[in-house]
Amino acid sequence: MDKSLIRNFSIIAHIDHGKSTLADRILQFTGAISEREFHDQLLDDMDLERERGITIKASAVRINYTARDGRTYELNLIDTPGHVDFTYEVSKSIGACEGALLVVDASQGVEAQTVANLYLAMEHNLVIIPVINKIDLPSAQIDNVKHEISHILGLDKSDIVLASAKLGKGTEDILEAVVRKVPPPSGEAANALQALVFDSRFDTYKGVIVLIRVMNGVIHKGQKVKMMSSGAMYEVMEVGIFNPRPAQIDRLSCGEVGYIACNIREAREVSVGDTVTDSDNPAASPLAGYKKVHPMVFSGIYPANSADFPALKNAIEKLRLSDAAFIFEPEKSASLGMGFRCGFLGLLHMEIVEERLEREFDLNLVITTPSVVYRILKKDGDVVSVDNPVKLPGSAEIEETEEPYVRAYIIAPKESIGTILELSESRRGSYVSTEYLDETRVRIVYDIPLSEVIVDFYDRIKSVTKGYGSLDYEFLDYRPTNIVKLDILINGEVYDAFSSIVFKDRAYAKGKAIIEKLKETIPRHLFQVILQAAIGGTIIARETIKSVGKNVTAKCYGGDITRKRKLWEKQKAGKKKMKQFGKVEIPQEAFFAALKAQ
Repeated sequence: MDKSLIRNFSIIAHIDHGKSTLADRILQFTGAISEREFHDQLLDDMDLERERGITIKASAVRINYTARDGRTYELNLIDTPGHVDFTYEVSKSIGACEGALLVVDASQGVEAQTVANLYLAMEHNLVIIPVINKIDLPSAQIDNVKHEISHILGLDKSDIVLASAKLGKGTEDILEAVVRKVPPPSGEAANALQALVFDSRFDTYKGVIVLIRVMNGVIHKGQKVKMMSSGAMYEVMEVGIFNPRPAQIDRLSCGEVGYIACNIREAREVSVGDTVTDSDNPAASPLAGYKKVHPMVFSGIYPANSADFPALKNAIEKLRLSDAAFIFEPEKSASLGMGFRCGFLGLLHMEIVEERLEREFDLNLVITTPSVVYRILKKDGDVVSVDNPVKLPGSAEIEETEEPYVRAYIIAPKESIGTILELSESRRGSYVSTEYLDETRVRIVYDIPLSEVIVDFYDRIKSVTKGYGSLDYEFLDYRPTNIVKLDILINGEVYDAFSSIVFKDRAYAKGKAIIEKLKETIPRHLFQVILQAAIGGTIIARETIKSVGKNVTAKCYGGDITRKRKLWEKQKAGKKKMKQFGKVEIPQEAFFAALKAQ
């Protein structure tokens, strides 16, 4: 197709502002999908996405649109996630586009992730088209939101498009704005092939499906191509697009978005941000690619049955293919056996990875307590990074410890200022500033330890602001702290799956909360189960799960009391022996309870 008629754009917004619904309306309006095939959240093809009502993976689709000027344009649309944990998915999508629709809820207004995603788009010099969505709501405040878009985001009011994705209002105006304002892609078909790998997924029959945006040159079936980062060479077996279902085509030319299949069987052979080029006529240099992502939260993932370790290894490698922000390395636990130490962008990201592994690969998993990366200066001068409590050096070896801090941007109604300040202070936050965005909302900025943010800080903000608060954060630096290793003992043995690194002043409360939760979730056994929380050799909290009682004297009718005493003594000795050799069964709920304990 003529390159001047191609438009590549993405949809970005805060979570739940209507990105996926708008994508649905665009597909319906352009006839890309029939009414019979249509369903809500069409581009969210994972069960998890539809169940939770959120977008987890970015989705790319090609549509044809005949504009008011009579010309037919090829539009490549990329729908993106909105949650802070999936910012990397947004950045990948933006790198393959020239423009972006910035969607803002007409009742909620500009929120934290709206600002963050706008800055991401501006870093890539994208043309921004602001869209006010949900104008049909009774609570819509269109004039206020226009003012926020102009005042907070610095965008021109005259560029704003009004829409209701739910009712289909404004869809044509949005497409016309895309056609008029988003520039066609640069590059030349005559140049050496340069195609950016912006995503990938695994197909049982075709191997790795590589999603690409062709920046220069042409790619076609039968062509010999090379991955510039590894030098590996392949033959292109299939070229295609998503419209929105996969459809084979002959070639992808400069400026187009689609996929290639090269019969690649090993997931690790493809990396997001790599450049695909022609092996016979390679490009002089690779494309800039993507900034390397750094996981913020680390946790152990283990199979509940140790025999499933090879299946877990295979599943994790395939999942890593479609989630470049997820990293892993093998590790061994004394209590859980072989597993993987995994890095995530946040707690929601961790939950999604775990659910995908269990659903898509039919695995039963155990997740250990999440931890951030601490920086430890040892007395011998070495500096080590520790993300696993097991690897924390003894206190005698440590000179100084540092933990990561983030700058948190909280947008909330002004009547919630007091509770937000109180919550942030309780999480060891350092106040930075307060800015009134308009008559009703403020933006509060705090520097907070990442360990205080990852578990339930966002949920607490939503709770204290009655759902109107929003959070975005970015890594700031490392600052000195005072941490200890908190161990959980079950019948006198350290259970390393529950071990965690905690701020010293919080250790007692955290230890007590964990063993109280474990007492509620671990079932009673035939023997007594003793739960203890310890720092070093000092026990700081204890709970006891009483044994299940059995009436061994039920069949004794009268007679000498010594007969009953003998039975009781025999039962007591049996329970003592069982306590020594019996295995405590710990259900999956216990791990989640410990993870959420504060």
